[in-house]
Amino acid sequence: MGVKQEDRDIAMQTAEQLAQAIKEKAHELGFELVGISPVSDPPHEQSFADWLQEGYSGEMAHMARTEQARRHPDTWLPWARSVVSVAMNYYTPFPHEPHQASAPTGWISRYAWGEDYHTILESRLDALFGWIRHTVGDEVQGKVYVDAGPVLEKGFAGLAGIGWIGKNTLLISPKHGSYFFLGELFLSLELLSDSPIRNRCGSCDLCLKACPTDAFVGPYRLDARRCISYLTIELKGGIPTQLRPLIGDHVFGCDICQEVCPYNVNIEASTVPAFQPREGLHGPELIPLLALDDEQFRSQFKGSPIKRSKRRGFLRNVAVALGNLGSAESVSALAKLLSDPEPLIRGHVAWALGQIGTTEARAALHEALDHETDPDVKAEVEQALTADAPSR
Repeated sequence: MGVKQEDRDIAMQTAEQLAQAIKEKAHELGFELVGISPVSDPPHEQSFADWLQEGYSGEMAHMARTEQARRHPDTWLPWARSVVSVAMNYYTPFPHEPHQASAPTGWISRYAWGEDYHTILESRLDALFGWIRHTVGDEVQGKVYVDAGPVLEKGFAGLAGIGWIGKNTLLISPKHGSYFFLGELFLSLELLSDSPIRNRCGSCDLCLKACPTDAFVGPYRLDARRCISYLTIELKGGIPTQLRPLIGDHVFGCDICQEVCPYNVNIEASTVPAFQPREGLHGPELIPLLALDDEQFRSQFKGSPIKRSKRRGFLRNVAVALGNLGSAESVSALAKLLSDPEPLIRGHVAWALGQIGTTEARAALHEALDHETDPDVKAEVEQALTADAPSR
């Protein structure tokens, strides 16, 4: 198929006109926000280095491994001249409602209610790149990234004028808030860049004050090791005992610092079918989740971001939430998991039973103590038996 005359005309246009045509095509493909920036060191690359040096990245070792590439993109993409940054809204207007005593429920971050966003954004960015090559010529080089690879996404998106990085370290758009996914298309084309927009957080610090785990060391400074999203998703081992009560009913991610942001009031909901809540993911009932084996977990969360936590991490989180909710009706289901093959699950189940503290819960812990062989889990059981269940 030959190049259409209208596409040939676009190819002959100036860098400014081509940039505008690319933006229009990106909007046509479903990206609400689009901006272009040059390939340069991101403006906050030194802050990123300092963040790593302070140890605030926790167990996310890939951040340190790719530090230089993230700070200096020209070292691994020497041909790239421009970055097209895009954003897709995933907000759906369903509130975080309190659980019912008869059926304790948890909270999953909104971004994980639908299908895995990586595939969706990548396919649309691939389509955009295909259109650019069809229009300008096959000699154009390009590389697509969606929350993967050594890219400081928020830095490039900020340079491209999509939004500013707020005090909660999230990118905020004055019209669209912060509930959106980011993606990038690096190109060998010289395109007219957009201008950054000014930071509009002002004196507002609602996000900093709302964090239950005090994860913000200060404005624009997050200690990921205390962040609920990190603790329930990125952390692969045990959740620190002192932080467990602060997690509340969160079982995968957290939206608190977004929920209180004034720029997320009265924003439009996403119309993308794939981002709408899958059955049971908005305020999921927690007790049935305890019965999932590995195969059932993989089947239930196929194509969902939740799958990355694996069964061991997800049931760890569910147990902590049930302990925080003081869910006496969950004791029987929790007690069964005291013999689960996974020590991580057994240890957090023991903690949860200690928090619930009913006669049945303590009996299950005493029985577990008699046959538990893992020293870490045994310590969790012993500690649970000495804990005083909070008054509720």
